Amino acid sequence: MLTIILIAATIGISWLAFERPRLLERLILWPPAVGRGQVDRLLTHGFIHADWQHLLFNMITLFFFGRLAERVISGLIGPVGFVLFYLSAIVIAILPTYLRHRRDPRYRSLGASGAVSAVLFATILLDPWMLIFIPIPIPAILYGIGYVAYSFWMDRNAADGTNHNAHLSGAIYGLLFMLLMDARVAQHFLRQLASPSFL
Repeated sequence: MLTIILIAATIGISWLAFERPRLLERLILWPPAVGRGQVDRLLTHGFIHADWQHLLFNMITLFFFGRLAERVISGLIGPVGFVLFYLSAIVIAILPTYLRHRRDPRYRSLGASGAVSAVLFATILLDPWMLIFIPIPIPAILYGIGYVAYSFWMDRNAADGTNHNAHLSGAIYGLLFMLLMDARVAQHFLRQLASPSFL
């Protein structure tokens, strides 16, 4: 249910921002504004998107992977814990990018990709053989390896306007969060990894 609420809030705010450019400009991560005290932008940028394709890709991914992460995290630390995990992932995932660009007035960033990446990788620890359809079925663990390799390469070699660094930071945060919440997750992951469910 909380995953659905986060998706609905993100779609609603993104939609408003599509229609109201001044709202988008107020919520987007823009380092000079953060430096002047608008630290809320470290969070609000995760609720706006560049276009419908960007929004739908993130929200579809969150829908499919957020439900399992929500169920497990809520069982460990309560429902509010899942919401705090997601919101903190938005902030943690963007911090390396913000620090890199904090003196760059031309830099802007938006989107939930960092938090969605955290949810995705938390879920990979829980069910590494979950199938992702893109459009052919691929196990989550293989998708995750490819995702990290692609993001790492693109962060250093591409200039496509996508914040690939936030994907990597979010992935690391998702893994660490789950392992710190319950060390048994590591043993569970290794057992699951050794027993592919699709064989």
